[in-house]
Amino acid sequence: MVSADQKPRLLGPAEVRALAASLGVRPTKQRGQNFVIDPNTVRRIVRAARVGPEDRVVEVGPGLGSLTLALLEVVKHLVAVEVDPVLGAALPGTLASYAPNDVGRCDVVVADALHVTELPGEPPTALVANLPYNVAVPVLLHLLATLPSLRHGLVMVQAEVADRLVAPPGSRTYGVPSVKAAWYAALRRAGSVGRTVFWPAPNVDSGLVAWERRDPPATSASRERVFAVVDAAFAQRRKTLRAALRGLAGSAVAAEAALAHAGVDPTARGESLTVEQFARIAEGLSAGAVS
Repeated sequence: MVSADQKPRLLGPAEVRALAASLGVRPTKQRGQNFVIDPNTVRRIVRAARVGPEDRVVEVGPGLGSLTLALLEVVKHLVAVEVDPVLGAALPGTLASYAPNDVGRCDVVVADALHVTELPGEPPTALVANLPYNVAVPVLLHLLATLPSLRHGLVMVQAEVADRLVAPPGSRTYGVPSVKAAWYAALRRAGSVGRTVFWPAPNVDSGLVAWERRDPPATSASRERVFAVVDAAFAQRRKTLRAALRGLAGSAVAAEAALAHAGVDPTARGESLTVEQFARIAEGLSAGAVS
């Protein structure tokens, strides 16, 4: 963290477009590239993330560096993971121009975040990212699973995805993302972001989701087994759990036995269950497989 008179300069609309033009970059839908062009928005994201001078932060998809520069105003160290080789190669130069005192506090890794298994430097403590809409949930779940040192953070995602991530059991938007994210963390909505702060403006609004790491449910079943139960339960939402889990369990009888082990009504549906209940069902299925 630097003194007030040495803070990084942030990117506005003119700077973002000029940087893109100098690199010959045209934002692509394939990679979900929508660059933030409003300094107030990136500062709001950093505030909502509740990161500070003790945090070592991972940022996924830094793009041209809008959020990166705002993070460098407050955090100890930053690792920016960028899949686009052109943007990744250009980011150190942007940091040298806009935050010359902070270049040494940021490592740029050119890689697909879905395949990241380790990062340079000390273990990161926080994740703050404007995640591409098309891979937001897989990236979040992968990093939570792969980097256990991550304790808290915030992601900006499509508003609909934000609603799914924070949805409680029994709600219309509760589903696979809700349950799997709850395995790792407590999540909450931390605000909304309109379309006009992006270039190009997306066709959807965005939502901020803050999270805090928590222990997974106490269970003898593996995470992979629990997640297989979750996937099966929501594959056909209208089916009862007895019917939905029949294939995974091997028979309707075995599915019903696993549900009985968990104390779950076999006529219930996946959308009514907590992550702890899914874990108990997975235990029942494993016990049945052994017996």
